[in-house]
Amino acid sequence: MRGFIRGVDAVNYRLGRFVMYGIFVLMAILLWSSISKTFFLPSLWTLEMAQFVMVGYYILGGPYSLQLGSNVRMDLLYGEWSVRRKAWFDAITVLFLIFYLCVLLYGAVSSTAYSLGYWKDAPFSFLAGIVIGTEEVGNLERSASSWRPYMWPIKVVMIFGFVLMLLQCVSELFKDILRLREAEI
Repeated sequence: MRGFIRGVDAVNYRLGRFVMYGIFVLMAILLWSSISKTFFLPSLWTLEMAQFVMVGYYILGGPYSLQLGSNVRMDLLYGEWSVRRKAWFDAITVLFLIFYLCVLLYGAVSSTAYSLGYWKDAPFSFLAGIVIGTEEVGNLERSASSWRPYMWPIKVVMIFGFVLMLLQCVSELFKDILRLREAEI
């Protein structure tokens, strides 16, 4: 358990430290949008690119936030509880979060398969087939805007972020289990 915790925490810590600079990329895009609208012809790509950067920023930064404990918590009661009671409460609530993330992951995989031209009911096997080369990409989904970027790259980022968040949740669950074991001794 400790090895899993160390590995997942290390990956999410490093990625989170890198992704946190995405806010500067977002600011640069929005600054260029303002400049181009004021002095030149407006750029078509700025709004959607800012949205894509923001999605990557918060989806990939979520596991890092969870790891640091900077997620929103109701401290009215929680702050006064013992370490053991907090561990029990956290272990139970993280199970709900894991269920929710599994639902989001299924939706992200289905949406990504759709964006790659798959309209049937087995998105996981389709994406696995894409990876190993047994499936072919169909008609790629594009945004309805005038810029019309492909949608699959940001959807792949969402899958990657949800998987990392699930791994971090399991890491947090293992930490709670270890706290409960230590509290029994």
